[in-house]
Amino acid sequence: MHIELTEMLRCPEPHREEFLVLSTGEMSGRMVQSGLLGCPVCHKEFEVVDGVVDFDAEVAAGAPRRPPSAASPPAGAGRRPTADAATLQALLDLGGPGGIVVLVGNAVNEAEGLAALMGGIHFVGVNGPQGVEELPMLSLLRAKTGIPLRASMARGVVIGGDFAKPPWLAEGHRVLLRGRRYVVEGTELPVGIKQLARAEHLVVGEKA
Repeated sequence: MHIELTEMLRCPEPHREEFLVLSTGEMSGRMVQSGLLGCPVCHKEFEVVDGVVDFDAEVAAGAPRRPPSAASPPAGAGRRPTADAATLQALLDLGGPGGIVVLVGNAVNEAEGLAALMGGIHFVGVNGPQGVEELPMLSLLRAKTGIPLRASMARGVVIGGDFAKPPWLAEGHRVLLRGRRYVVEGTELPVGIKQLARAEHLVVGEKA
């Protein structure tokens, strides 16, 4: 996880949003390889293991180091999304560097290709397929109930077909900045996203 992402994260519990507190262990450049993230509201702690922030379970006091949990994605998870990196770049229409783009599910497979086309953007992969590893331009998160980012943080959101369902559709809307693009590999967009275009198995919209 890129250390600067810390200020954008939130606890997955249903309470007010507050900045999480990071206690770093091992670092590799600006990437946190191990450590703990603590919530000042409910006091839960979440572990960073091998660069992956695992929000799936609270860390018990004195618990031994554990590997990142494997989410249980729907059937078909891990396949590449319908749209390739070049298509996603065009649909996201960012217009310049800076900020973050959130990729959920199998869309995380396209992070490296997108980074090659979109310099200066940091990508946040949520529940990516097994085998995807963090990169200097890609931070990886695991979560069961939603995207663990504060509201209106992302310049773009891409939801892979394996997570194109509640609550992930609404979560993508929540973390997206107003006026920015939302791409979903599926048939519907969440409330609050104005449809711009539709193709087979792919819909693009903009946050109203």
